[in-house]
Amino acid sequence: MFDGHFRTQIERYVRPVGESLRRTGLSPDHFTILGMLVAAGAAVAIGGGKMQLGLFLVICSALPDLLDGALAKASNSASQRGAFFDSVVDRVSDSLLFGGVAWFYASSNSPQFVIVPFAILGASLIISYERAKAESLGLQAKGGLMERAERIILLCVGLLFDSLLKWVLVVMLVLTIATAVQRFIKVWKQAAVAPRTAEKQAIARSRRASRRARRDDYRARFARRRRIQ
Repeated sequence: MFDGHFRTQIERYVRPVGESLRRTGLSPDHFTILGMLVAAGAAVAIGGGKMQLGLFLVICSALPDLLDGALAKASNSASQRGAFFDSVVDRVSDSLLFGGVAWFYASSNSPQFVIVPFAILGASLIISYERAKAESLGLQAKGGLMERAERIILLCVGLLFDSLLKWVLVVMLVLTIATAVQRFIKVWKQAAVAPRTAEKQAIARSRRASRRARRDDYRARFARRRRIQ
């Protein structure tokens, strides 16, 4: 949801920053790795109960994720390898952050609540897999109520008002599961239409080939008559 409505505007604002970063000689991968390392620090802070520090580090870990794309475009170094690396590191960062939340509850008086952050992580990985699998099949699976950006924002709200963190996580879990269901239905409907579309395309190709064959046959017969004359 956030990607669909605001990403283009944000990229326009950070584009000048990307132009400035290009002169430093750093690569987008450097910022991707930096974001992961800061996310690891945030996980340790959250696990230790230092929520305000964790909030600061979570925000800091999100900044390199914006800047690596801006730098890649500014330096014309955007590539499939970079996109793959960035996507994998995003999943690692998510695992670290929610692992830190689980660590916090495991060390508190609510160890049974550990299941919630792990359930959020599991549902978020399903969302990512649905998109990856759909795109590999030529389908589209973007969108939903609780994509990665929304999860990070909601986690920041929970860390800011740590007394509400449990409720924030429960809401996040419900919306993340809802997003997984949304994407499943979206891809399921596309997949149901795809065979009919492919069949229509095959029929159209067959008809074009038939017309082309008749046209070639007519030209060949006309050429033979001209040679006879």
